[in-house]
Amino acid sequence: QVQLVESGGGLVQAGDSLSLSCAASGRPFSGLTMGWFRQAPGKEREFVGGISPVGDTKYADSVKGRFTISRDNAKNTVSLQMNSVNAEDTAVYYCAASLVRLVFPGTSPYNYWGQGTQVTVSS
Repeated sequence: QVQLVESGGGLVQAGDSLSLSCAASGRPFSGLTMGWFRQAPGKEREFVGGISPVGDTKYADSVKGRFTISRDNAKNTVSLQMNSVNAEDTAVYYCAASLVRLVFPGTSPYNYWGQGTQVTVSS
């Protein structure tokens, strides 16, 4: 079992930067693929990006070049740095963990989910 707790959400203005963090516990973190997803009102949960145990990253086209995912295996945390945010980035952001050692841009490989943190971008 893996417990995930997100933090860092809030209200920001378009063009600003925001960093989200996710703390994991319950299982060796270094072996987990970590993903970030988001869900806007009335929309399906969508893949934002992910990072494999060895640090390979993958991003959705909508955030590529603006968002960066990193991990700190010593602290059991994964971060999502969001730059140049816009109104379309408004959503609840979820951290997720997968036992599959590759980043897949879908929800099915992810066994564990955090509660989510709200990000609201005002234009």
